[in-house]
Amino acid sequence: MSENEKKPLVDEREREKLLAILEDAQGKLGYLPEGFIANTAHSLGLSISEIYGVSTFYSFLSTRPLGKNVIRICKSVPCYLKNSRMIIESIQKELGITPGETTPDGRFSFELTNCIGACDKAPAMLVNDDVHGTLTPDKIPEVLRACV
Repeated sequence: MSENEKKPLVDEREREKLLAILEDAQGKLGYLPEGFIANTAHSLGLSISEIYGVSTFYSFLSTRPLGKNVIRICKSVPCYLKNSRMIIESIQKELGITPGETTPDGRFSFELTNCIGACDKAPAMLVNDDVHGTLTPDKIPEVLRACV
């Protein structure tokens, strides 16, 4: 290695593992606690801010505890054009929470996300891993009641 070439501080293979590590932890822990973020940063030789940046960039990762049922409403153009606002308002009315909040009983968290991959079923939402599409305000109570 010449004088002008600098050795990277972090092995790129470690950096490439990061998203998989975060997704795995989210699945096991339900969210990414501060202690986990700090430990991961230390073990991968990355800064806490790098880990936190990735953790907050991806909308399916969370740095705060979420409810048992996570509702994600698509806010992309296809859903918006199909009146997703009406679905957002219906969920707010049914649960008494706004996007970014969790019900006091911890049963539901309500999130907005850029895409859930169900543009052909717009307006659509995910409840945990289940896609619900071609929604109307009348369908919302039924979908929520089905969440155990």
